[in-house]
Amino acid sequence: MDESKQVENSQNQTPEDPLNTAENPGNVSAPPPETVSVEAEQGIEQTPGEEKIASEATEPSSEAVNPAVHEADVAQAAFLAEVLASKESELATLKQSYDEVKAQYQRLGADFDNFRKRTQKEKGDLEDQVKCKTIQELLPVVDNFERARSHIKPQNDGEMTIHKSYQSVYKQLVDCLKRIGVSPMRAEGKEFDPNLHEAVMKEATSEYPEGTVTEELMRGYLINDRVLRHAMVKVATAPEEEPEPTPDDTSEPSQELEAEKSDRSDS
Repeated sequence: MDESKQVENSQNQTPEDPLNTAENPGNVSAPPPETVSVEAEQGIEQTPGEEKIASEATEPSSEAVNPAVHEADVAQAAFLAEVLASKESELATLKQSYDEVKAQYQRLGADFDNFRKRTQKEKGDLEDQVKCKTIQELLPVVDNFERARSHIKPQNDGEMTIHKSYQSVYKQLVDCLKRIGVSPMRAEGKEFDPNLHEAVMKEATSEYPEGTVTEELMRGYLINDRVLRHAMVKVATAPEEEPEPTPDDTSEPSQELEAEKSDRSDS
């Protein structure tokens, strides 16, 4: 009797839900059938990406929903473009100012360089002028030493000693002038040059070509290729030719002689 009741109970008992056994050991009740999606009923599974695409497709776009946002973006873009144009204009202005300042600086540097060179040149010219003026005052002393050497002829030992003493002073003076760039001209026998020589006399001669310096009356000097004193010279000229007598001139004396002879014979 008990065995027949157990068989009936086992037949009337429903099969166990796997959610209530292995997967749901806590005997948690399964969700109601109404909450299961259509995809789950059809046995179709969705990936997370597909779910995102589906949600985006179903949601309406913000621009279509809110046109004020689009207008705000356009206004912001126009504002940014205006700011960019303003900055570019400021950049162009600053570049122009930079070019002007740079050009002004370059002109200032060139002007200062020219001023420095001009000042150095003026300083050098002033030094040369002072030097030339001082040496010109000393040249007559040199001339007197040279005249003394050429004219004085010592006759005894005492005079020779004096002669050698002042000639040593003359040599020392000439060496000092050479060290500062003074050199004498050698004009005799050279062609006359008005830039170097001053003609004070002319000499008609056939020994030298015309325009040649025949004698140096006062020596000239140079200082660093610059004329310190012009040389006073005598210049050769072509000799004057004597006029030849003409036939008429020769006949006149003979006629006069014949007239005198005839007068004497008459007397």
